[in-house]
Amino acid sequence: MKKTIIGGILTCTGTFISLAILIAAALYVPSITAWRGSKLWFAIFGTDSLGDQVVQSLFLGLPFTVGIVLFVLGLVVLAIEYFKKE
Repeated sequence: MKKTIIGGILTCTGTFISLAILIAAALYVPSITAWRGSKLWFAIFGTDSLGDQVVQSLFLGLPFTVGIVLFVLGLVVLAIEYFKKE
């Protein structure tokens, strides 16, 4: 039971972090004037430079990745507990 609660908390935390960053990036996308690739992913991860232009990005790649890892880790814990034979 304890591991199920831990897995649920990890999943919810990862979901909250990732969705908060996605919403922040989606709101920031219209103000970006220069980008490379997808505007949404550029807003989240950014790049080192774009020539002589200022890089307009949130640079939230590390927290976004941590959120995804927490989500997957929580799902793994929940799956292990679901299929565990007692």
